[in-house]
Amino acid sequence: MESMKAAVLNAFGDADKFEIQTVPIPTLKANQVLVRVCATSINPIDYQTRRGDYKELVRLPAILGVDVSGVIEAIGEAVTDFKVGDNVYYSPQIFGEFGSYAQYHVADAAIVALKPANLSHIEAASFPLAGGTAWDCLVTRGNLQVGETVLIHAGSGGVGSIAVQLAKAIGAYVFATCSSRNRDFVTELGADRVIDYKNEDYVEVIRQETNGLGVDLVLDTIGKETIGRSLEIIRPFGRLISIVDIAIPQSLLKAWGKNLTIHFVFSPQYRAKLEALTKLIERHQLRPVIDSVLSWDQVALAHQRLEQGGTRGKIVLKFTEN
Repeated sequence: MESMKAAVLNAFGDADKFEIQTVPIPTLKANQVLVRVCATSINPIDYQTRRGDYKELVRLPAILGVDVSGVIEAIGEAVTDFKVGDNVYYSPQIFGEFGSYAQYHVADAAIVALKPANLSHIEAASFPLAGGTAWDCLVTRGNLQVGETVLIHAGSGGVGSIAVQLAKAIGAYVFATCSSRNRDFVTELGADRVIDYKNEDYVEVIRQETNGLGVDLVLDTIGKETIGRSLEIIRPFGRLISIVDIAIPQSLLKAWGKNLTIHFVFSPQYRAKLEALTKLIERHQLRPVIDSVLSWDQVALAHQRLEQGGTRGKIVLKFTEN
């Protein structure tokens, strides 16, 4: 087979810019694997790219998508740690040559990991980018420790829902913000104190419940004024991790005065963090959170739903379970 079906973006703009086309399967290099995609999922970086936020980094026509769960169909001559038929999952290189909205994907073997044995492809496809981002934020950059306190903004979102579980697996006390309709859900994920951001001021809640000490770490998945306000309730020598670029000018003077560490995370792809997540998944310390499952050719609808907001976990696009 030399061709495949893919959702191709030919112009930046609304979700209706995608077209289902037949395109060539990329050439397999010596250090790569060819994967038949069983499922992928939608992330904010997808619709941001589609509407043109990063047009200087993307060459059209483009195939988007940064999550894969599938089966290895072929391996390059230099690949020794995988074989044809292996079930794998991974996040393709962001702004790479092509993404996962396609029947097949070629990836460097170094970023690929064996799929958790207790997850279906649909479930596994919800993890690579969001789970890897949560790992980079809380573990690699945040250095979250047993007994520390953390505030996770948007605890019901794609990254937030995994971050809540991961923080509890580490042994932290977890504050999480969400809407009132998601309060019980985020509590079930493991949050110790859920804050309804529409009816409660998270700054005041944390001041009261920590006796004015604040939290050790804040994970910002929202942006806007969140960084500036969160600095008010991080204790001295604490950490703030953000996965959102600063669109609104904000003063970081409070961070300087408290000797805070701030990381802006654009999650890189590598196998080790997926293998660490797999161990937690197979121990049932992390579980997938899936908002809905659509056919892969409904990519436009999936983008519209995620961009509108209010989803709980990930929207997954299904190719096949076989």
